[in-house]
Amino acid sequence: MTTALPANPPSRTSTRERTWRIVVAALLAGVALWLFVAKASPRMPDFEVYWRAGARAAAGEPLYRLSDGEYQFKYFPAFAVIAIPLGLIPLGVAKALWFTLSVSALAALLSLNAAVLPFRRKPRWLLIAVTVIALGKYYAEDLVLGQINTLVALVVTCAIVALRRGQESLGGAAVAVAIILKPYALILAPWIIARRRPGAIAALVTGLAVAWALPAMVYGLDGTIALHRDWWRTVTGTTAGVLLHSDNVSVASMWAKWLGSGPVATALASASSLALLVAAGAAFLRRANVARPDGLEAGLLMAITPLISPQGWDYVVILATTAMGYVVNDFDRLPRVLRMLTVAAVAAIGLSLYDLLGRELLYALLNLSVITIGMIVIIAALLTLRMRRLA
Repeated sequence: MTTALPANPPSRTSTRERTWRIVVAALLAGVALWLFVAKASPRMPDFEVYWRAGARAAAGEPLYRLSDGEYQFKYFPAFAVIAIPLGLIPLGVAKALWFTLSVSALAALLSLNAAVLPFRRKPRWLLIAVTVIALGKYYAEDLVLGQINTLVALVVTCAIVALRRGQESLGGAAVAVAIILKPYALILAPWIIARRRPGAIAALVTGLAVAWALPAMVYGLDGTIALHRDWWRTVTGTTAGVLLHSDNVSVASMWAKWLGSGPVATALASASSLALLVAAGAAFLRRANVARPDGLEAGLLMAITPLISPQGWDYVVILATTAMGYVVNDFDRLPRVLRMLTVAAVAAIGLSLYDLLGRELLYALLNLSVITIGMIVIIAALLTLRMRRLA
């Protein structure tokens, strides 16, 4: 008579991991609920911009209005058409739905971020913990404002994972979606083309063409052309007034704060932006003999984005989530001096908190552009990893 062997009991390690995941998920849900009730629901002004744009698109009304003041709609017209379902439901309900989507996107982003690494050398919990220390302030700000940067970062991360798996068309389409959600993601388009993968390029071009034509369903061809002109006029006409804002982390803002607005600051900002793009190009040219090079390159471009955009608000550094994962994963492989600078950079980016530093010191540091400098150090660390062909 044969006796069936008992199934292998779950290991202590796997049981512990499941327990921690449940605990972390419960904590995240509790914090999210508190954040929505106490902080977000009475505010979310940026989400109201999306909601209002969706309502206007549903009625075929103009999207870009000076009368909206500080909260003008600055996204592509296609975004407003996509937002029509949000604009058709009550604002309070729409806020709750958007907040839930954003929290879910954040949880997925932090979990998936390790998947873009060519070889994970550090524990997942450490990658998540350091990323939250560095960027947690901005994740929370994104949620309270009702912004979309967390969702964009997740879509870009999904694009990287798809490209890593050889799913070129899916990766190119995901980049197109990211661009529709946030025009900043256009920085990835030249990179997709430079990779010379026909499937990704075709999907990207097709996605953008559909996005351009989508408003014609509501506004007609002439109206669509006029909307894109209004979009460009709105984006380019609202830059100068925000350069000196303490929450602006662009290199243009950095030079304007240090030297005052003027031709010298403008020239240095242009040179700095060009240098950052040249650095990204240099990283791309060193991709030969690097295993799975796409993640670092896309992460580098996204980390550069808030620095080269004149309207680079601090919460846009959420886009550096992938970059932060790479730096943490290969921290011990950086030169000693750069390791020390990286620790200081993470502290400067993540610990610039009102409750920690007080109003006077915080604003003094922000006016010195410590967050911008910290981001430049993170970018330098990424570039060093690529120059050494370590990632």
